[in-house]
Amino acid sequence: MDRPPAPAVALLLLVVIAAAVEGAGAEATGVFHVRRSLPAGGAGAAAEAYRAHDGSRRGRLLAAADIPLGGLGLPTDTGLYYTEIGIGTPTKRYYVQVDTGSDILWVNCISCDRCPRKSGLGLELTLYDPKDSSTGSKVSCDQGFCAATYGGLLPGCTTSLPCEYSVTYGDGSSTTGYFVSDLLQFDQVSGDGRTRPANSTVTFGCGSQQGGDLGSSNQALDGIIGFGQSNTSMLSQLSAAGKVKKIFAHCLDTINGGGIFAIGNVVQPKVKTTPLVPNMPHYNVNLESIDVGGTALKLPSHMFDTGEKKGTIIDSGTTLTYLPEIVYKEIMLAVFAKHKDITFHNVQEFLCFQYVGRVDDDFPKITFHFENDLPLNVYPHDYFFENGDNLYCVGFQNGGLQSKDGKGMVLLGDLVLSNKLVVYDLENQVIGWTEYNCSSSIKIKDEQTGATYTVDAHNISSGWRFHWQKHLAVLLVTMVYSYLIF
Repeated sequence: MDRPPAPAVALLLLVVIAAAVEGAGAEATGVFHVRRSLPAGGAGAAAEAYRAHDGSRRGRLLAAADIPLGGLGLPTDTGLYYTEIGIGTPTKRYYVQVDTGSDILWVNCISCDRCPRKSGLGLELTLYDPKDSSTGSKVSCDQGFCAATYGGLLPGCTTSLPCEYSVTYGDGSSTTGYFVSDLLQFDQVSGDGRTRPANSTVTFGCGSQQGGDLGSSNQALDGIIGFGQSNTSMLSQLSAAGKVKKIFAHCLDTINGGGIFAIGNVVQPKVKTTPLVPNMPHYNVNLESIDVGGTALKLPSHMFDTGEKKGTIIDSGTTLTYLPEIVYKEIMLAVFAKHKDITFHNVQEFLCFQYVGRVDDDFPKITFHFENDLPLNVYPHDYFFENGDNLYCVGFQNGGLQSKDGKGMVLLGDLVLSNKLVVYDLENQVIGWTEYNCSSSIKIKDEQTGATYTVDAHNISSGWRFHWQKHLAVLLVTMVYSYLIF
């Protein structure tokens, strides 16, 4: 942007992670009410669905490394979070998947002949038409946004040609189209539990063709909203326009089924942070050691190196946690050291066992230690999940069995991130967390006035109900694993 930014104002994204949803539609403008699609069929089906989902997420994270993956599958095979946003003048509503791993916002366009017209999620889909919006316009390939996106003027570019995009995921799913600019409607935090309507012009993709699972109606949405780090993301554009701080946070409540997702500077609770690894497309951090029951595991030092196909990623888009084989085996030996009489069963490829009693009383806490002395405490109820009467399954997975290219990576997913406030501070290139009651509230600073306002946990509704087991971890599909390949 070549004009000075206006004073930044905290933007609220009220994200509801509901255990069961029903009811009416979202408010007219801007608060990005996040909804969740969940697998039906009970705990067993949900557990297998989460595994299938994670296979997709892991592959998409590693798509740049040419790793094959499966699709998102049917509604009974996966879960996702999405939000309803307003675009254009007059405003129309669009359901978009929330994705912290990709950068651009895109929605299906009127010119798309293979875009799904209806969704297996029960949503009414809308095709965006730039001609229907008085504030909408196409972005030509000679405009600054296009040159910045592609690192210079595209070959053969003329003023009359659109700025095209093409996104391909590791499983072959794809979206192609062209960029447009229009007004995005959102709500700014204006007081304790209050917001006021606001808007800002953003550039986003107008999808003209979807391939693979993105062209299927099984779990179709209108598009994807990226919360990645690049300048093309909606967050970066709003920040450049002076609308928000380039900071966001989420708190996922697996106890009561609620949660918060907010953009802005969180001032309460205080969160200790660790640096993000520079020049990485995902939320990579430096893991230094792992304790089980207060005793440090003896692991090769190279297990904590960061680089291509190795390192540690914080990912709220993956339900389970994936560990290099040697780390996985050492943790499992330590966790079950006092339970050598346990008999394990393979249930839908999960390592499961029968147990009568409180797992939190009888199994050890695991602590991951990060740079700047930041611990991540993982309790038995975090790394085990119940999959039937007194049947517990392990939420840690042997990454060495998942894919050859991901076998050296530590991917920490929702089972270990839930019931914690996680803050992504992209302005200072740090990420942090603290154990927290995600059914309560946080305080965000209004950068314009200096005031601090309360943002409460919320639940939102939709027109249908998905039942799930509350002991299973919620899944925030912010798609840290959908790395875009242009």
